[in-house]
Amino acid sequence: MLSAQCTDVRVNQITPLLFAKADNPYDMVKMSVEEIKEIIRPCGLSPMKSKGIHGLSEILIEKHNGEVPQSFTNLEALPAVGHKTASVVMSQAFGVPAFPVDTHIHRLLYRWGFTNGKNVQQTEKDAKRLFPKELWNELHLQIIWYGREYSPARGWDLEKDIITKTIGRKSVLQEKTK
Repeated sequence: MLSAQCTDVRVNQITPLLFAKADNPYDMVKMSVEEIKEIIRPCGLSPMKSKGIHGLSEILIEKHNGEVPQSFTNLEALPAVGHKTASVVMSQAFGVPAFPVDTHIHRLLYRWGFTNGKNVQQTEKDAKRLFPKELWNELHLQIIWYGREYSPARGWDLEKDIITKTIGRKSVLQEKTK
């Protein structure tokens, strides 16, 4: 919920502050929406996000005994939880093979010629077809980390991006070297 319109770096700075106050739904609902809003303000959109966090905590208590659901169906039924978020939770929290595709992975797999997908759904299908299932949970993180370091959306230096430089889609390479 915090990641909308916010960098991963900022989310990773703010989450420990929030969880220091409340690391489970029962403690989260004891906080006011205003208290949550003050903590998460640096992530942006804090009025909406704080209401969402408080409301989601209530739903987790009411419908799931305060536990995070362990199925894609139940996760995706929660407000503000789409397929990518459900995939992250399933893979990272529960070890279920999933290949979460965000805009970064979508951009990189396109740059590398692994997908012609016009959207993240197609890119996810292509990634799951190309890579062994047992690698999905770690590989999607490795791609994100590689992208942050060597192949960002802005300030991209092809000379530092050995993967794109070596196997990149011709049209991407031609556009970059213009």
